[in-house]
Amino acid sequence: MKFIPALILSFFAVSLHAQTLPAAPEKVAPAVEKTVRGAVESWLKGQFKVSSISKTPMPGIVEVRIADDIFYADDKGNFAIIEGQMIDLKTGANLTVQRMEDITRIDFSKLPLDLAIKTVKGNGQRVIAVFEDPYCSFCRTFRKTLLDTPNATIYTFLFPMLRPESETVAKNAWCAKNRADVWDDWMLLGKEPPKADAKCNFQTARLLELGRGLNVTGTPTTFLSDGRRFQGAVSRERLDQALGSLK
Repeated sequence: MKFIPALILSFFAVSLHAQTLPAAPEKVAPAVEKTVRGAVESWLKGQFKVSSISKTPMPGIVEVRIADDIFYADDKGNFAIIEGQMIDLKTGANLTVQRMEDITRIDFSKLPLDLAIKTVKGNGQRVIAVFEDPYCSFCRTFRKTLLDTPNATIYTFLFPMLRPESETVAKNAWCAKNRADVWDDWMLLGKEPPKADAKCNFQTARLLELGRGLNVTGTPTTFLSDGRRFQGAVSRERLDQALGSLK
């Protein structure tokens, strides 16, 4: 959706604090839903359909969700707040960030970890999954951050999306005897992986399908074990803060 890119960018730029899973949002009255839905979809000229309309803590303001985006409108269907965030002035909580975090959360337990390279640091208690392309410069930056992160288990999904040769490098790394070391050498040192045996099966199609299903549109994309999603080369401080909130 072209009219909410700044909302998504600002969501990923805000430091996240420990959160409990939010309760399902409360639905609005049927008459309000009909009015707001009609006004929004008319404004969008039928290009997008409203997924849901929910109450917010602010009287007279409702949350409008379209796919994985949200914005706000008045309950009369006259006005909308686009690319804005709702803040609880008493607690400082960013309610928009909390909702976006909930909307983009995945069920980590359903990830096919057999498709990922596993790296264990220290006791490995804090679990992360990351999608990386061999030619992604931000992935290289983030890989160093990941490898400097103590007591973590990192599942790396090789996600060849940027260049035609991405698949070749990813396959060679996957088919190497010591996948984790070979991948790190490529990402951090630029050392070419050895050529893969022709019989080695690198499941490109399955990996790309997995990424599409999780709405992975760029690399690196990271998921914590509680399902939270991070896009881009997250800073060490922000990653430590997020991992510290895992239970």
